[in-house]
Amino acid sequence: METSQSNDPCVPSVTACDLVTVPTRHGLEVVDILRRGAGDAVGPVLHDDGGGTLAFLVPPGTAAAWDVPGSTCTETDGRGLRLDPEPTVEGSDWLVPPGEADLATDPAVLRRALGEAARTIEAADNCR
Repeated sequence: METSQSNDPCVPSVTACDLVTVPTRHGLEVVDILRRGAGDAVGPVLHDDGGGTLAFLVPPGTAAAWDVPGSTCTETDGRGLRLDPEPTVEGSDWLVPPGEADLATDPAVLRRALGEAARTIEAADNCR
């Protein structure tokens, strides 16, 4: 992921990245899986409380080949997206803040975690 300088040298500005968005329940399971498997495998994750979603920052170009059911991947081309400690969208907050994570989640690792999370949620729902 490309970065450029911001006013705070500890907070890079993102010039290009893609966002993988999933429902909150699925996303929380994914974050747990990523943290258990390799604690540093998860990049910044934004929680949109109003939309009921989590968005994982992934490297630019991921959206071109993204085909995981139950998720969407959107190109941002860096349009105003910054890894500031305070999100600029009202009703959102960092679940995994910048500075506590890599700049992006590896798409292959995220894809596997999304599949594992879907199987876990399905198994839990079928036990009721």
